[in-house]
Amino acid sequence: MKKLLATLMCLMILSLSIVTANAQGRYRERSIWEKHRDKITTAGGALGGAILGGIIGGKKGAAIGAITGGAGSAVYTYKIRNKYRRF
Repeated sequence: MKKLLATLMCLMILSLSIVTANAQGRYRERSIWEKHRDKITTAGGALGGAILGGIIGGKKGAAIGAITGGAGSAVYTYKIRNKYRRF
């Protein structure tokens, strides 16, 4: 009877330690925004530039606006945005 009780007690303690060890996981599943934030920001800048260029200069203006909007948002995304980031 003592062996059975000791075995059950050890199994219970072991199972509780496994549950608390899993609760310490550092990684969580990231959202689509977190995974592709840089690409979405750059594409949004290109889209905005194309819309403004299309309104101002037609088809040629839309192409120029897309290039400049994409370039400007890429500079912001990769160079300026994380410069003053605090954790």
